[in-house]
Order: sequence, then structure tokens, then C-alpha cells
Amino acid sequence: MTRLWNDPADFADEMIDGFVAANGRYVRRVTGGVVRSTVSPAGQVAVVVGGGSGHYPAFGGLVGPGLAHGAAMGNLFASPSTQQVYAVAKASDNGGGVFFSYGNYAGDVLNFDAAQERLRAEGIACETVTVTDDIFSASTVEKHKRRGIAGDLTVFRVAAAAAEAGADLAEVTRLARLANERTRSFGVAFTGCTLPGAAQPLFSVPEGRMAVGLGIHGEPGIDETDIPTADGLAELLVDKLLQELPDGVDNPEGARVVPILNGLGSLKYEEMFVVYRRIAQLLEAAGIELVDPHVGEYCTSFDMAGTSLTLFWLTDELAALWETPVDTPAYRRGAVAPQERAMDAAPGTPAEADAVPAADDDSRRLAVRVAAAVETIAATVDAHVDELGRIDAIAGDGDHGIGMQRGSHAARDAARTARDAGAGAQTVLARAADAWSDRAGGTSGALWGVILQALAARLGDTGSPDATAIAAGVSAASAGVMAYGKAEPGDKTLVDALVPFASTLSAQVDAGASLIDAWIVAADAATRAADATADLLPRMGRARSHGQNSVGTPDPGAISLALIVTAVGEQLAAEKETVR
Repeated sequence: MTRLWNDPADFADEMIDGFVAANGRYVRRVTGGVVRSTVSPAGQVAVVVGGGSGHYPAFGGLVGPGLAHGAAMGNLFASPSTQQVYAVAKASDNGGGVFFSYGNYAGDVLNFDAAQERLRAEGIACETVTVTDDIFSASTVEKHKRRGIAGDLTVFRVAAAAAEAGADLAEVTRLARLANERTRSFGVAFTGCTLPGAAQPLFSVPEGRMAVGLGIHGEPGIDETDIPTADGLAELLVDKLLQELPDGVDNPEGARVVPILNGLGSLKYEEMFVVYRRIAQLLEAAGIELVDPHVGEYCTSFDMAGTSLTLFWLTDELAALWETPVDTPAYRRGAVAPQERAMDAAPGTPAEADAVPAADDDSRRLAVRVAAAVETIAATVDAHVDELGRIDAIAGDGDHGIGMQRGSHAARDAARTARDAGAGAQTVLARAADAWSDRAGGTSGALWGVILQALAARLGDTGSPDATAIAAGVSAASAGVMAYGKAEPGDKTLVDALVPFASTLSAQVDAGASLIDAWIVAADAATRAADATADLLPRMGRARSHGQNSVGTPDPGAISLALIVTAVGEQLAAEKETVR
């Protein structure tokens, strides 16, 4: 269990501050994460990695000479926001382009891709390779859907070694893709992990049993067995991984492999050494040459008791890159020459975007009501945060409640600030949207940013929109979420509640209903649709590979949206005014 924290919502930020304070030789703090505190050669490809916090030494602990140039660090088990990824990439760029690599999770893909497109629009070349090493998370036919676990290390190291050797962005990408294709991992757990402030672990395993095929965000195992002996576990791990050889490896005999036995947070090194002893025997008996064995913690899951085995199947060029010296806070190989320290970045000047655009009296009056609606959203999330986390833990990672709380609180504060500065309705809601997506990170943060921005665009900073404009804004939000997140109705996501809410609201308004009456009917449709997601198998997101576990439980994203639109509808009715 987790014992030490202040405010759980501040845990990730305070952890990063302490990490930087302890490792100034390697890293310096920037918006969104950390970058090297040493000088990198001009023109060198910048390797930027990242993901949610809670996986140390991934991702900040892998920043330094010979490895990553920067790490975007999100909240616990939540992807960094688009703004965070963008800021870290800008601070890491050496003029040779930016190479992104991270585990293949929906929120990370959404936010890293959005940051990549923003950088490309500014003329900065970018490429991405997502890590997909976990063999239990999808079949060989759908390898592209697999998630990244401890195999992150092999891909990051190869990409960074290629950059260190002077390879251009295209070559770094090719080699990283090759490393990913030749990396396979498989993990087990004996207990779940407990997030700061949580009363219970994200999942539990019965005494004497072991979860098989777990995820690194507290996702429960896909299967469950009795706990074997140390030798029995080694045999299970090796057997599963040797059943799936990478393309180009027809027979393991004579192949060179880097074995990585990774601890997930609470498993003792001594226990792992006992397991690794048998792993080495089995691999050598198969005729495999073992290169640079790793036993330790490389990608953890907070305080989870468990382990994973990664096999990295070398080629000649990958083997040569693997010898590149590395010097980072948590991972060192070989000897790196002394590095010149970088100058700290100069303090920034207030952004022009902080200036409040002009607004008329009608829009400022509406802005007060918009800010009140955002306050209602935050209060609604606070009232249901524990239940949202409980629902999410059944087949996900359990952070939906706290992520929604972080995002809605940031949105509330931003809306109040803009309102008090005399902003119009559009600016108030747009700033709330930016704050939500930035603070929450993850999939829900990105999608709520899309929802609020789409609605803000219909409000304007002059005049007062009618019910038709509001309904059009909600429809635009629905379309934007589906385009951005790629989910459709039936995938067991927020979309299952958002689409009926938007379509019902438009139909009611078109039929002549007032905004309040239309909103209340639409909120009821959203609530019924959200409840109905209990019968669905998830086809998107982290719960996809644990689909059967979630049957009987509604989707937390759909439930939170239904709760929010219901509460906002009640607020509108209580105001005894309509926006026509």
C-alpha cells in the first residue's frame, strides 16, 4: 500500500519536483516533465518519451546522455496532456527533429499525436513509434493493438543510441520500429497497486493465486492461476515468450537475446534472482545466447507485487547500438564522457494569450452562468469521485475519478479567473477547456477539452446564443470526440452517452422545446444510455483486453458524462431563466 503523500492530487507534481531536486546532474524541470540538464549536439534527433507517472524509472529516470532527451510526465497512470508533451518536445529539440516513443495506450496516443501535429505545423519534423511488446494484450493478428510494458526500455535505448550516433530522424524511426518488432514481454502479479489516498488497491488477487497478463496501470490480469514455485514461474514466462518468435527468427537456437526480468514495484530483487536463475537455464538450454541480462526495476506499477519478462531478439545492428553508453538517474551502462551543463532556460514573459479578449455585456452576463456551470461540474465530480474510481478499477486503471477531479477543478479555477477578468462566455469556457485537458491528461482530459472547446466556439464573446446554437455546439462536441478519439457508439466509452445526449438535445430544440426542457430530456437519454453500457464489451481503451471483466459494470466515462449533464440541467432549471 502507499503510505506517504500530502494531497493525492498534488502527488505527481511533488514527486517530479523531488526527483529533479535529487538529480540535477541529469535533468531539469520544464513544463510538462523533465529534459536533460546537459548540452546535446546541435542537429541531433531529440528522443522524447513519456507516459503517466507511477512507473519509475520510466519515464523521467531514463533521461540523460545516451538515452532520452526529455520525458513528458503525466499524472499517476494518466497520459501527459497535449500541452505537456508539446512543451517537453520544444525544450528537447536540437534542430534535428523530434522522435516520440511511449506505450501504446489510448490517452498517450491521443495526446502525443496532437502534440506531434502541432509541432509539425510549426515546421519541426516529428516521428513516432509506439511500443507494443505485451503478448497477452492482443493476438499476433492484432499486434498493433498491444500495449507497451517493460519493453519500452529496448525501444527507447535503440532510438537514443541511433540518435547519439548521428542518425537522422528517418533512420532513428526505422531502428526503433525494428527494436519494437523484436521485443516481446509477458507479466504476472501477486497483488494490485494502491494509488495515493486510495483505500483499496486497484485490483486484488485471492491468497495463493496469481494474475496473469496484467497491465502496468493497475489493470487486472487476463487470467488467474495458483502461484507456482520460482522455477515454475520461470518456466511459464519462458514458455509463453518462446511460443511467439519475431519475424526473422525461425529457430531460437543460435539467436542472441537480451533478457529483462522486470520488477513491478514490490517484488524483492532476491526473489527475482531466484526466478532469473531458472530463466537463464531454460534460455540457454534452447540454444539462445544471453546478452547483457537485466534483473531489476525498469518499468513499475507503483507498489504492485509482480514481475514481467522481456526478450529482446538482437540483430547485428541492434547489438551494436545496445553497446552505446548510457548515464541517467536510474539506468547506467558503460562509461559516458563528462557532459557540459546546459544553461537554465530564462523565465518566460506573460503570454499574450493571457490577455482577455473584448466582450460585450450580454456575453459577460452569460460568462457568469458558464462559470457557475463549470463549478457545478466540479462539485458533481467531487460527489462521485470514489464511485467513478471504483467502476474504472474493475477493468481499467482506477484513475477516472481522480483524473476527472483534477481536470474539473482546474477548469473551475480557470473559469473563475477569466470571469473575474471580465471575459466573455466563449473565453471563459475555452480557458476552462484548456485547463481541464492540461491538468487531467489522459483520454478523459483530452476528450473533455474537445467537448468544452466545441461548445465554447458557439457561445461567442458577444451577444447571447439561442437554444439552436447551444444544441449545435453539443453536436459539434459529439462529432469532435468521435473524430479525435476514434470511438463509436457501442465501443463502451463516453461516446455511448454523448451521442444520444447530442442527438436528443437537437431533436428537442428543433421541435420547439426550450433549452432547459430539451436539456433535461437529453440528460435523461444520456443517463439511460450510460447505464446500458453495462451490457457492452469494451472495444476501445485499456479495458479492451480485459473486456469480459467489465460486463455488468457501466463505462465510467459514460457515467461521468451523464452525471455532469444531469447536474447542469438541474442548475439551468434552478436559475429560472432560459437561453433562447
